[in-house]
Parts: sequence; structure tokens; C-alpha cells
Amino acid sequence: MKKQGEIIKQLTKKQLTFHLFFTQIVLLTISFILGIFLFEDWSTFGSQFRWASSILTIGLTVGLIVVILDIVLMKFLPSGYYDDGGVNERIFSDRSIGEIALLAIVIAVSEEILFRGVIQYHLGLILSSIIFAVIHFRYWAHWFLITNIVVLSFLIGMIYEVTGNLLVTIMMHFIIDFLLGMYMRFKSSKKRRDVS
Repeated sequence: MKKQGEIIKQLTKKQLTFHLFFTQIVLLTISFILGIFLFEDWSTFGSQFRWASSILTIGLTVGLIVVILDIVLMKFLPSGYYDDGGVNERIFSDRSIGEIALLAIVIAVSEEILFRGVIQYHLGLILSSIIFAVIHFRYWAHWFLITNIVVLSFLIGMIYEVTGNLLVTIMMHFIIDFLLGMYMRFKSSKKRRDVS
């Protein structure tokens, strides 16, 4: 984790942004390739995207609850529990609100299409949640962070099981990433103001 943090600190903002978007393009490419082999037709895949009130009532609401719970835990737990080697701070601290929103939506769409829309649809909740946790390897070195990501993955997976709607899980994932990214940005700018 610390090693990854050191590598990320050496990247320019432009290089970091490139790597973030490249990773998401890789996930979407994997989704597309798996989709060709696993879905009989594109309408079956497309049926997972439905405009419904549950996008707000479930996706937005549960996303907000997760963020509030996370921020409360950050306030009361020792800071080491959320130490990912400075990776999230480096990703979000020097970005505009629009940049954070763009990153959050791209990440939410690509990860939800792959993990819920393709893997969970065909292989089930448990396997998709385990694979989701595995790719978030920067959290492996810390028991609390990996537990957090596993629980979150199962929660998002259960929301998908209940709704069968990727727009709900995309909304939830977006809200979590966007608001926690904004929180990181706020925390980082406050830290810089306090130092100067």
C-alpha cells in the first residue's frame, strides 16, 4: 500500500488522470468482450438499464447513508484505519468539483457494468463481490479497508439483486465516490490552509 502511494505521488496530475481513465477503459473492454460471449443478445444486457424511481429512492439514499456512515467512522476511528498510503488523497485533493464528478461517474459506470451487469448477472453475488474486492488491491494491506470494501461490494450486489437495475447501483456507486472524493478534497484544502 505504501509502495503504491509512493508511486502515485511521483505521477503528475495528468499522468494520474490518464492511468485512472485507462483502467476504466480496460474494465469496459473486459465487459464488452465477456458480454459478447455471455449474453445471447444485447437486449438482455440492455434490460438491466431502466429508468425507475428506485434510482433515487434506493441508489441515492443508500449511497448517502454509506457516505454519512463512512465520514462518521473517519471522525471516531483512529486515522490509521483509513490509511491507504495517501492514494485517495492524491487522486482527489487537487481536482475541481467537475473533475471529481467526471471521475466518479466514469468509475461507477465501468465498475458496475463489469461487476454487476456482467459478472454478477452470470456468476452470482458472492463471486462478483470477491472479484470486486480483489481488484481494489490497494486496500489489501489493511484489514479495516479490505473489510470495508468487501462489505460495500456485497451491499451494492444485494441492491442489484433486489432491483435488477444497473442504474440504481451506478447511482449509488457514483454518490459514494463523488461525495467521498469531495470530502477528501475538502480535507486536503483545509489541511493546506491550516499549515499556511
